[in-house]
Amino acid sequence: MSTFERYLTLWVALAIAAGIALGSVFPGLFQLIGSAEIAKVNLPVAVLIWLMIVPMLMKIDFAAIREVGTHWRGMSVTLFANWAVKPFSMAVLGWIFIGWLFAPLLPADQIDSYIAGLILLGAAPCTAMVFVWSNLTRGDAPFTLTQVALNDAVMVVAFAPIVAILLGVSSIIVPWDTLLISVALFIVVPVIVAQILRRALGTGDGRALQRFQDNIQPLSIGALLLTVVLLFAFQGNQILAQPIVIAILAVPIFLQTIFIFGISYLANRMTGEAHCIAGPSALIGASNFFELAVATAISLFGFNSGAALATVVGVLIEVPVMLALVAVVNRSKGWYEAGNAVSARSANQAKA
Repeated sequence: MSTFERYLTLWVALAIAAGIALGSVFPGLFQLIGSAEIAKVNLPVAVLIWLMIVPMLMKIDFAAIREVGTHWRGMSVTLFANWAVKPFSMAVLGWIFIGWLFAPLLPADQIDSYIAGLILLGAAPCTAMVFVWSNLTRGDAPFTLTQVALNDAVMVVAFAPIVAILLGVSSIIVPWDTLLISVALFIVVPVIVAQILRRALGTGDGRALQRFQDNIQPLSIGALLLTVVLLFAFQGNQILAQPIVIAILAVPIFLQTIFIFGISYLANRMTGEAHCIAGPSALIGASNFFELAVATAISLFGFNSGAALATVVGVLIEVPVMLALVAVVNRSKGWYEAGNAVSARSANQAKA
C-alpha cells in the first residue's frame, strides 16, 4: 500500500475542504458542470468515474472463476455476506439511524436520499482495494483474485435488482431507465474495456500491463479526489449549515463495516477455512466499491442529493476503518487457528 493510499482519508478531507471553498467562490462554474448531462448522466463525472474504475477492473482476471471450487467454504461465505446480508443490513441500519434515531437532527427533505445513498454503498462490495487488504493480511492471492472476479460477475446482474428492491421498500421512486444506464456505464462497459486492455497489454511476461497499471494509478486516485471536490462544491452550503450530518452518516456505515467483517470472519472460522482465506473473504464485504456507489448516486439523484453525500462519507471513513480490521485479522491469527474446525481441518490435511 503506497503512502498516498495509506493517507487517502487525509486527501479526501482536504478535497472536501477545497470543494466547499471553491463552491462558495465559484458557484456559477459548478452549476455549469452540473448541467453537463445526457440522459441524467453527468458527463464530467462519467469520465472521472471511468478513470477510477477501469484501472481497478484491469487487475481482475475473470478466467480465475474456474478456480471457484478450490476454497468453496470461503467463497460461499463471501457470496452470502456480500449479497444475502450486506445490502439488506445496510438498509436496516439506514432506516434505524437515519430514518428514526437521528431524523430530528437531519433536513427532513433529504432523509430518504441519505438512506438511498447508504443502500447504494451496501449493494456495492469492494473490487480493487481488497487486493491491498488481502496483501496486508498475507491472504491467499489466487483466492482473492477468484472471489473478486466472481463477485464482480454477480454484481453485473444483481446490483440493479437489489438496489431497486430496497429503494422501493424505502418508498423511494426508482427511475429504472437511469438505474440501468448507470449499471451499463459504470459496471458493464468498464468491465469490457478493462478486460480488452488487460488482454492487449498482458501478453508476454506481463510487464507492460504492470507498467500501465502503475502509471495510471495516480490518475485514478486523482479522479476520485476531483469527484469529491465536485460533490462538496455542490453540497457545501448544506454541510456548513449542518456539519453534524457527516458524523451522523458515518455511524451506520461504520457499524455495517464491523458487522459484515465480524460475521464473515467468524463464519470462516466455524467452517474450518484457513486464516489466509478468512482474511480476504471477510474484508471484501466490509469494504465498498464506492466509485460505483458515487456514480450511481449522482446519476439517480444528482450532485445536490443526500445520496451523493452519503456515498462520499463512505470514502472518508473507509481507509482508517479497514486498516484497523486488517490489524484485527493479523493479531487474531492465533485465536483463529485455535478454533476446533480450523484445527481439525489442518490436522486432516497434515495426515493426507
